[in-house]
Amino acid sequence: MRGEQQVEAALKSYEDVDSWKTVIFLYNAALKEVGTKLEILNDEFQHVHQYNPIEHIKTRIKTPESIVKKLKRYGYETSIENMVRYINDIAGVRLICSFTSDIYRLAEMIGNQSDLKVLSIKDYIKNPKESGYKSYHMLVSVPIFLSDSVVDTKVEIQIRTIAMDFWASLEHKIYYKFEGNAPEYISRDLRECAKMVSELDEKMLSLNEAIQECILQEENRDNMEDVLDNVIGNRREQTKIGGTGTDS
Repeated sequence: MRGEQQVEAALKSYEDVDSWKTVIFLYNAALKEVGTKLEILNDEFQHVHQYNPIEHIKTRIKTPESIVKKLKRYGYETSIENMVRYINDIAGVRLICSFTSDIYRLAEMIGNQSDLKVLSIKDYIKNPKESGYKSYHMLVSVPIFLSDSVVDTKVEIQIRTIAMDFWASLEHKIYYKFEGNAPEYISRDLRECAKMVSELDEKMLSLNEAIQECILQEENRDNMEDVLDNVIGNRREQTKIGGTGTDS
């Protein structure tokens, strides 16, 4: 509860400023902090491994309408305090990766950040939702350093592949049109599409691993050829030297 109490204290210290604007200011600051960390991690990975695990990053602040709907669905009164206390995905970051292996690699890197606190994890990849939805969710808190205080602010991080994101985006649009009550045949077809997406991700991961193995073998072959060239070249040079000495 420490983070919620810090936010409430910040609201009181800015009592002459609109409370909603203060809360949104904090969540926007949290998005900036997390976004910078992720960009640095991606740059470091490129520097060390010559590979970018993150295809792109999306950020968003939940709309007031969505927050109110979620509070009502949870059975809470609409208030700034309840919003901060019970809605965990007001600030959201979505990381889009190429392969499922990148997802867990990134999750580990994020969890190792000393100034980020992982509050909860929901692995919808190993345990998909009934609808077929797959993604890896991390709820973290990040310290926001203000002029006179530090406020731990919650951010939800979703990590998914390009294929998972494609499916999830379409599913959201479809269910939004039906207000969550889509006909059974549409839900069934979406589940079938989710299976195809999973198969595609598995196939692309296997293909990438095969490509990496080919590259490694080629590098080993080139290294071996360099070694042989050096060894043979040295022997030839020694033979020449030895031959010259005998003639003289």
